[in-house]
Amino acid sequence: MSTDRCPCLSGNPYDECCGPLHAGAPAPTAERLMRSRFSAFALGLPEYLLRSWHPRTRPASLDLDPDQRWTRLDILGTRSGGPFDSAGTVTFRAWWRSDTERGTLEETSDFVREGGHWYYVDGLVA
Repeated sequence: MSTDRCPCLSGNPYDECCGPLHAGAPAPTAERLMRSRFSAFALGLPEYLLRSWHPRTRPASLDLDPDQRWTRLDILGTRSGGPFDSAGTVTFRAWWRSDTERGTLEETSDFVREGGHWYYVDGLVA
């Protein structure tokens, strides 16, 4: 069991936070799915990103930039997306860096829950 801090910065160990979701456990809320997707970007897990993307909007493939490192996630707000909801929205800011650049991404992401699983649908970048 890993006691390494989870990349989503929840404060919990990876094996108790995003690790189980990456291994196939369903996210209980839209925010938890958002956090697990950030961790997947940070850890370079494109298969998980595709699996957690709604089939209606999912790309055929996903190539992650190996030089881009995702370093911080702040959840700015949520609307619905709880364990008994069928849709939700999460607004977040994520920090990244490469050897030559640094930046942030701010997005309001839409999620749906179908068959007991949350899926990322799409997002509006601020």
